[in-house]
Amino acid sequence: MRKGPLAVVGASVLWGTAGTAGLLVSADSVALAAARLVIGGTALALYAGAGLRSAFRPGLLPAAAAVAAYQLCFFAAVGRTGVAIGTVVAIGSGPVFTGLLSWFLHGSRPSGRWTVATTAAICGSAALIAGGGAQAGGEVVSGVLLALLGGLLYAFYTVMAAREIGRGVRPDAVMGVMFGGSAVIMLPILMANGVSWLGEPRGLAAVLYLGLGTTALSYFLYGRGLRTTPVATAATLALAEPAVAALLGLVVLGERLAPVSVAGLVLLALSLVAVAVPERRPERALESQP
Repeated sequence: MRKGPLAVVGASVLWGTAGTAGLLVSADSVALAAARLVIGGTALALYAGAGLRSAFRPGLLPAAAAVAAYQLCFFAAVGRTGVAIGTVVAIGSGPVFTGLLSWFLHGSRPSGRWTVATTAAICGSAALIAGGGAQAGGEVVSGVLLALLGGLLYAFYTVMAAREIGRGVRPDAVMGVMFGGSAVIMLPILMANGVSWLGEPRGLAAVLYLGLGTTALSYFLYGRGLRTTPVATAATLALAEPAVAALLGLVVLGERLAPVSVAGLVLLALSLVAVAVPERRPERALESQP
């Protein structure tokens, strides 16, 4: 039970390195996202192997499409609003949509601690990124709507994956079906944008890390975590991603954090710890039998 949240946090740490790794590539953001999914999805499908057939469910086909659509919505949103607002809205709305979808579809009502901690985590994420002073570009309204759609899509495929895993389907097989399907969808997009940039050694190394590390390995861990972690809790723990990205920017890229960003980082860390620690349930005393 305790390893589940750790696996989810491990996946989030890998996701948080994607931005820094992406700076090594000169390709268009859409082409980069497509290459990342094609490589990562193929790796997950190959790892699942024969398990793909047993894990195939009609409900996972829309989830595979949602995986691909999320990438496109996210990068389109960032292009319209800027990195700060697009990231906060897309990633920050994910846990909210996940909790609501899980409650609506499966009757899994989030706990009071989850509600408080998720609110604090979203506020911490907003303060962390807003402290960077990034300004949004034009078309903000459409960008925010795309980011919200991205958060909804992320919540949808996470809830669908958690449902199948909860039914006893192997996590690696579920991820293989979803991301293998998304790889098929994104392959034409990758080819349409051109692949000549993959001939550069640094670009190839970066995209291999993005595909194998921040996609294949991360979602392998995320699937394992979903076996024992409530899906709403897992979505909140995934907010470790912007914290890792900010720390890498500080250490690797030489960026500076404003005081409000430091406060947001502390608030985010405390909220993630609050969600990760299992709740203690009072044990009811056994009544003596006559």
